[in-house]
Amino acid sequence: MTRILLIRHGQTAWNEDCGERLRGRAEIDLDDTGIAQAEATARRLADWPLAAVYSSPLKRAMLTASILAQPHGLSVQPDHGLIDIDYGKWQGLSIPEAEADDRDLYHRWLNSPQTVTFPQGEGLEQVRGRVVGALERLAALHPDQAIALVSHKVACKVLVCSLLGLDTSHFWQVQQDLCAISIFEAHEDGFAVVRINDTCHLEGLA
Repeated sequence: MTRILLIRHGQTAWNEDCGERLRGRAEIDLDDTGIAQAEATARRLADWPLAAVYSSPLKRAMLTASILAQPHGLSVQPDHGLIDIDYGKWQGLSIPEAEADDRDLYHRWLNSPQTVTFPQGEGLEQVRGRVVGALERLAALHPDQAIALVSHKVACKVLVCSLLGLDTSHFWQVQQDLCAISIFEAHEDGFAVVRINDTCHLEGLA
């Protein structure tokens, strides 16, 4: 069977512990903690026989993926299907700034995320179509192999919802932490979820 390891990128200055901003397609570097998280994840996966590493083309994901790929002697292959959600004009806003811009939209995002399309951006269903399509396409290229996919919080959450048979109204019920590992197995009749949001390899990091 094909095994897919889904990994969220490491920490940046715009992530939760550093004053969260809506990152989306913005190009942001990993910070020192993010690099340490990626290195810890690479050590965790060093014994996995990875056949390929694919990543969102955004540099925070690409650097995470490059660190993961190095012990395996692999080159990272960017894939647009794994890119983060397009927040449109909200990209780069802090949470208070987003709420101030459109209070109704912000509260619908918190309570009915499946109904939201961001101004000049996209909604969760568009993300779902893209990321599920990428998963199916890349899994088909690697029968009976293990591959790693490095992506973003929204994309990872939406993909996990889909593989659990949940619609995107359950978006906030799925946790995907920085450098968390989720594992799926591809079978003839679909995908089985093996592990979700495993972060035990990050214990002890600041």
